[in-house]
Amino acid sequence: MEESLRLAVAFSAGMALGAFYFLSLWKTLQKIADVPNPGFVMFRSFAFRTVVVLSGFYLIMGNSWERIVAALAGFIVMREILTRLKGKAREVS
Repeated sequence: MEESLRLAVAFSAGMALGAFYFLSLWKTLQKIADVPNPGFVMFRSFAFRTVVVLSGFYLIMGNSWERIVAALAGFIVMREILTRLKGKAREVS
C-alpha cells in the first residue's frame, strides 16, 4: 500500500512538472513577438524549464525506477491535457 501511494504522489508530481513546463512554454511563445532578441529568450526559457524539470524528476526518482516511470507518465498525461485545452483555442469555425 505504501509503494502505491508513493507512485500516486510521483504521478501527481510528474503532472505538476508537466504543467510547469508546458505552460511556461506557452507563455514564452505568446511573448516571443514582443522581444528584440527572440532566440535568446527561447534559449533561456528552454534552459530554465529543462533544469527545473530534470531536477524535479531526479528528486522524485529516489533510486526507484518505478517512481520515475510514474512521474514521466504524469508528465505526458499533462502534455495531452494541455494540448487539448490550448489547442481548442486555436480552432476556427
